[in-house]
Order: sequence, then C-alpha cells, then structure tokens
Amino acid sequence: MSITSEIARELTEVLDEIRKELFQGRKLDSYNFNEWEKSREKVRERLRKLPFYVEKAADIAIEKTPGRPNKLDLVERTMLFLFVRLMNKSNRDMELMLELLKPLLKAEVSYKSIERLYSDEEVKLVLHNLFILLLKDENVSDNLSGDGTGYSLSIAKHYNSNPEKRGKDYKYVFRLMDLETGMYVATGYSSESEMDAFNKAISMAKESGISISSIALDKYYSSRKVLQLFGNETAVYVIPKKNIRKIGIGWSRILRKILSDPAGFLVNYFKRNLSEAGSSSDKRRFGWIIRQKRDDRIETAAFATSILHNLFFIRVK
Repeated sequence: MSITSEIARELTEVLDEIRKELFQGRKLDSYNFNEWEKSREKVRERLRKLPFYVEKAADIAIEKTPGRPNKLDLVERTMLFLFVRLMNKSNRDMELMLELLKPLLKAEVSYKSIERLYSDEEVKLVLHNLFILLLKDENVSDNLSGDGTGYSLSIAKHYNSNPEKRGKDYKYVFRLMDLETGMYVATGYSSESEMDAFNKAISMAKESGISISSIALDKYYSSRKVLQLFGNETAVYVIPKKNIRKIGIGWSRILRKILSDPAGFLVNYFKRNLSEAGSSSDKRRFGWIIRQKRDDRIETAAFATSILHNLFFIRVK
C-alpha cells in the first residue's frame, strides 16, 4: 500500500486518540525521587571515584606555554571547576565560600581565577575525557532519547516576559540520553537555535562512535531533514506534524511502523519523557541560569552540567 500525506494525517489523528485512551495521566519513564533516595549509594560510589577519573582524564601531554604558571595543577583546577559548577554561585560568592576550604587549597583562588577556568583549554580537554570515561564504566545501550532545553542568562527574563525562552538572553542545549542508564551520551550547545544544538549533539555521538539503534524525539524534530541523519538501522520514534505534505522514504518507514502497531509505537515514542525529566531535574539540582557571558564559557558551563548529571542521575525503572 502506498503511504500518502492523507493517510499520514489520518494516522496522527489515530495516535492522538490512542494516546488519550492509553497514556493520559500516565507518567512513562518519569523521574522517581523516592526511588532515587534508595539508590544514593551508587551516586556516592561515583563521587568517591571522581578524583580517580579526573586524574586519568588529565593524563595527557601538555605543551608548556610562556607566561605565569598556574598555581593549581590540572587535576586541582578540574576538580575546583566541577565544585564551582555544582554550587552554581556567582564567582564572587564562590571566592568567599572557598575561604572555608582554604586549608585544602594550595593557593589563593580569586573570582577572576574561577572565571578563567571556564575558558581553560586544558580543563576543557580533561572534561571531555572525563565525560567519555564515565560512560565507559556504565552499561550504556544504543537506545536513546533526546530533548532540547533553553538556559537563561538573566533572572528577570526567566520569570517574566518570555515564556517561549527565545532571544539573545537564552542559550540552547540538546542532550542525547541512554534509555537504559539515564546517562547523557552526547550533548550539543548553540547560541542560535535548539536545532543547531541538536545537530551538534548528533555530530558528537557519531564522532564518539556512539551507535544508535533507536531514538525517540518530540515533534520539534519532525522533519525529513532530521530523518535523513539516521540510516535504515536506526528506528526513529517521532510523530509527524498534522500538516505533513511530503512523505519520502524516511516518513514512509515510520508510518508503516505506526500502521502495524500504533500502541507499541507510542510506548517507544513516550520514552522521550525520560529526557524531559532529566532536563527538569538538572535545572532543579544544578541551576536554570548560566552566569557566564562569553559564549565559549557558556558552552563549557553547559557541558559541565552534562557531566554532573552523569554523576548524580539514577535511572529508576
């Protein structure tokens, strides 16, 4: 049977009806905080291993450059940076807070030193290595979901007049999450659009050798251009928009899957809820504001949130 745009529109209406009958009021793959409390030991184990991971990630050849040497070595700077991101305070507040840790630090740390950590190329390289090492210690699968989110640079803009989170005071992050463990396997940042962040996350996954057997995405990514990013070996769970006109091979494959098992398709599609829950919990735990102003530093802050997520997030089934 040939799949036409009319059939596609009818299928979207059928899916809406099935969703209302079977899934309304249900929270699929939602984040269960009560169960998380029972699993905190796994988080403690990750945090206990963190210094070891950072030391291993920092085992890289560093070319000496002219200028004043750093008061803290690379491992210390990376650990300090992660602590700063976890606290999510202003640089001046962190400068004061670090007075409490002065006996543990080798050197005086000023608010300017803290800000420079966000653009420290050596620290950024260690963070990338750390992200990979954390994934290697988990049994991540090749079944993924994805979600994009916006971060505010202004408290006023977050609360007031821009509910759609658009404009120069918002930056965009897209993260690919492993459905088995709840860990992020790739992330992308953009100052332009959520779609640009999505493309960067897909590129990171490919460059890192992450295989994708299935992926669940929301309707924002419902386009032929997005489908073309995935081969025949990837099952894409995304619902077409109601005004769909051109089908093509990608949409034809998805629509036939919907025809054969609409309820089963929706079960896999709603697994993207885990990504939405992850983004929500990240903002509650690590902050919904990025305090940096330079674009490269904003990107580093956003990437660090993905690392902190992988340290603290527990997949409750």
